Amino acid sequence: MTRSEEHFREAQQYIPGGVNSPVRAFRAVGGTPRFIQRAQGSKIWDVDGNEYIDYVASWGPMILGHAHPRVVAALHQAVEQGTTYGAPTTLEVELASLIVGAMPSVELVRMVNSGTEAVLSALRVARAFTKRDTIVKFEGCYHGHADGLLVKAGSGATTFGIPDSPGVPDNYTRNTLVAPFNDLGAVRKLAREHSGQIACIIVEPVAGNMGVIPPADGFLGGLRKLCTEEAIVLIFDEVISGFRVGWSGAQGLYDVTPDITCLGKIIGGGLPVGAFGGNQEIMQELAPLGAVYQAGTLSGNPLAMTAGIETLKLLREQGTYDRLEERSSYLCTSAEKIARSVGSPTFFTRVGSMFCAFFTSGPVVDYASAKQSDTEAFRRYFWTLLEEGIYVAPSQFEAGFLSLAHTDEDLERTLAALHKAFRAAS
Repeated sequence: MTRSEEHFREAQQYIPGGVNSPVRAFRAVGGTPRFIQRAQGSKIWDVDGNEYIDYVASWGPMILGHAHPRVVAALHQAVEQGTTYGAPTTLEVELASLIVGAMPSVELVRMVNSGTEAVLSALRVARAFTKRDTIVKFEGCYHGHADGLLVKAGSGATTFGIPDSPGVPDNYTRNTLVAPFNDLGAVRKLAREHSGQIACIIVEPVAGNMGVIPPADGFLGGLRKLCTEEAIVLIFDEVISGFRVGWSGAQGLYDVTPDITCLGKIIGGGLPVGAFGGNQEIMQELAPLGAVYQAGTLSGNPLAMTAGIETLKLLREQGTYDRLEERSSYLCTSAEKIARSVGSPTFFTRVGSMFCAFFTSGPVVDYASAKQSDTEAFRRYFWTLLEEGIYVAPSQFEAGFLSLAHTDEDLERTLAALHKAFRAAS
């Protein structure tokens, strides 16, 4: 028995399913999850001493790579000053200033502790601002585990085949309308049928929780136009795409400005964090300026702010996103050629340093087409890569991520492993 197997057996005695987030359990691919002991740069090591080139990146935030020296040094200095104060700090102001300077939609920003918290707070503000109750979301888009949003959610819910979670009362979701991703006509139909009732439309501008699915041409712009016409608040959930697909996120990449933006992951540099922001008129609904209550003991935690500040400072250096684009393009283009050469039915998607290989012969443009993927082929692909020292997400419906720490040698080792993995999958 490996040490990971021993730890997993023990974990199941104390933690539901032995994990603190469902997809970590490896249920979609079988076998035992690897218990990770340490990480550095592009690599992670498990408790049995196995080394892996990491393309999970803690599900996105480790865009610099693990344990970046500048982030680690800043955290060492910060922790000596104390870990939490429950009072304002200049660090909160500095990180907020960086976010406002980067995101076109954000004039004021509120720090929270997770992407889930950012989204549920954004929905509350949108409802208060519009004085309406109904929201629109998209099939396969996951916005955290808030009750009203666990309707046809992606990610772990898709992996486990339970897109609607038990324990959510019907009256929590009765005001949630669902449309297919990339289907602007379906959204317009909902807007007509529920005219004057919709508070907000929330969308991942780059879907990252049913694999990676880019927005169709005109989709985001069409949502913006519709929301403006119908006085609906447009919310971009950029928890994954924010600072990942570009300095100004997906809204900068596609030149579409939402009313509220939700952030997380990268802005904490690997520590727990979330944020939501928008224009002053909307954000002034929040207490202490307005009546919408939202609070958190650890919001703006000095350690998370420190890691986020150092991460964003490094990302805004000239050429950073050009390097990520070049390496990501090379990896994915090469992988596509390999899959084609061995006859593996695979459809590739990529936006910046987010990518996915769907095991399907047809294009993937939404939740329904993503669900056509051959998950058994993915299982064989996953285990072949793991045996070759390549760590990817243990689910067909998760994104892969490249970091600035991945070297040319890492990419060539990965491509060599992909030859075996695509053969095993086909």
